[in-house]
Amino acid sequence: MDGSLVHEARAALAAARELISELIDEGVDHFERTATPPAPAPVVRVPRVEHGESDARLPERAARAEHAASAGGSTLERVRAELGDCQRCPLCAGRTTIVFGDGDPNARLMFVGEGPGEQEDRTGLPFVGRAGELLTQMIEKGLGIPRRSVYICNIVKCRPPNNRTPLPNEVATCRPFLDGQIDAVRPKVIVALGKPAASLLLGRDVAITRVRGTWQQYRDIPVMPTLHPAYVLRQYTEENRRNVWEDLKAAQTRSEQD
Repeated sequence: MDGSLVHEARAALAAARELISELIDEGVDHFERTATPPAPAPVVRVPRVEHGESDARLPERAARAEHAASAGGSTLERVRAELGDCQRCPLCAGRTTIVFGDGDPNARLMFVGEGPGEQEDRTGLPFVGRAGELLTQMIEKGLGIPRRSVYICNIVKCRPPNNRTPLPNEVATCRPFLDGQIDAVRPKVIVALGKPAASLLLGRDVAITRVRGTWQQYRDIPVMPTLHPAYVLRQYTEENRRNVWEDLKAAQTRSEQD
């Protein structure tokens, strides 16, 4: 046997003897075995009844929520708790609030954008500025569904300085939390809003004007890349509005397929 191992074994034995001697001197002659507490029962979220949603859809949504809980899968609460008061990248220095996500935790349709802006940083909610107002109109007036019936988040959870594009290391740092949100919501379709979100989900640098409207995939989930609402506001043309409308309608139709 190696001499160093013999020395370590003898030192451990001497320490154990010393501990036992101290316990005897203190009158301890036995230990009570502590029963292992039962594992907590998984929490199953009861889905909300959305305005205009048929009762036939509720069992399917409840089953998805129950499956995630029984399988020990991620929940948005767990992902948010893991994110905590994040200090993992330099973006934390300039933020006011972490902007995690918003919407139905069992949504069939998930929107992923770039990052929080000024209003989002102030309120803690994604897409509440001018671009957010346009996105809400696209969802509610265009698709005819409440905004709260979808789930909306960004690839980074803190506002980049001056609303610049998130840097690769910032995106990489936040990616596990985006993946956790996707795992928790388990959407039928993801809509990637703009180049940064589409590039991340597609795994390559893309030109959003070229890939928009073409079905892609991320982790076995169909992805529809489309123009970011902020881009549409800057380039408010009939063609851009029509393209986004077609993309969102295609995403909605596919998300409703079983």
